[in-house]
Amino acid sequence: MGRYLLPSSHCLTTLRLSSATPRPAKRRAFRHGRVRALVSDGKRLFAKIGAESTGPIPASELLGVVESAAKTGAEVVMEAVNKPRNITYKGLTDLVTDTDKSSESAILEVVRKNFKNHLILGEEGGLIGDSLSDYLWCIDPLDGTTNFAHGYPSFAVSIGVLYRGKPAAATVVEFVGGPMCWNTRTFTASAGGGTYCNGQKIHVSQTNQVERSLLVTGFGYEHDDAWSTNIELFKHYTDVSRGVRRLGSAATDMSHVALGIVEAYWEYRLKPWDMAAGVLIVEEAGGTVSRMDGGDFTVFDRSVLVSNGHMHDKLLETIGPATEELKKKGIDFSLWFKPDKYATDF
Repeated sequence: MGRYLLPSSHCLTTLRLSSATPRPAKRRAFRHGRVRALVSDGKRLFAKIGAESTGPIPASELLGVVESAAKTGAEVVMEAVNKPRNITYKGLTDLVTDTDKSSESAILEVVRKNFKNHLILGEEGGLIGDSLSDYLWCIDPLDGTTNFAHGYPSFAVSIGVLYRGKPAAATVVEFVGGPMCWNTRTFTASAGGGTYCNGQKIHVSQTNQVERSLLVTGFGYEHDDAWSTNIELFKHYTDVSRGVRRLGSAATDMSHVALGIVEAYWEYRLKPWDMAAGVLIVEEAGGTVSRMDGGDFTVFDRSVLVSNGHMHDKLLETIGPATEELKKKGIDFSLWFKPDKYATDF
């Protein structure tokens, strides 16, 4: 299939097959921890994260409801965007506004009207619905709340639907512009159906050199070893690339990778509602998704690296070992927020 990285205590080693003599494709499989390595013709190939299909619900129907729900939530946000905010706190700096809650309520109304028995995981409302359903809706009614609270562009409504644990349909409605000139653009994707922005098909960039790339990352609210490690990664890539941005909305960041205006994005400790839509949008636009140690990704993982694919292995040469060091320090990278009875295909 492809070329994979095998992490060691100090580095990630790329396995290569000689290309001096043409030969039929051969595959060799290795395992190191949870990281699977497959080598074929000297190329690395990362496992697809999207569902094989949208299940018994046709893709057009499922995506239609996802898009309708996201736009309904976005209407709530747009109505509030120029009004005073009523802000409360989940933590010292972790904000929530009435708009987060109102947007999620409006989204849930659309989902329940169309799919009464689906399982739903919302950032504000938690887990509701039938835990035996094959479908899990991961809803972030306002991704980038701090930006919204300040009237700073880079926030979005993000909805991703999993079919048996894998992303099947996704919509991100990004707010662009700023005070006095707010607008939106809508990213949509379905398993095997490509990615679209405002109805036009989009593709990741073709940049294959880190020094010619623009990168994006994010930082959580907990300032521990993982946060410090990412500060060092931020410094490193600021030195060797055209720049590293920190926008504050994971769904927006990943949509920008799909749009081809940045080359890669990574972050530790995102939640399923942060990632479920964005990862499918990137993959269906021709990009690559993995964990930050190079392993196979699920939306219940605690790290993500998305890229245009051309630089993925190069980025992992630095990001991978840094993540392995965090594991040695005992940082928890086990799956989280996966509903107990929810059946998956991984």
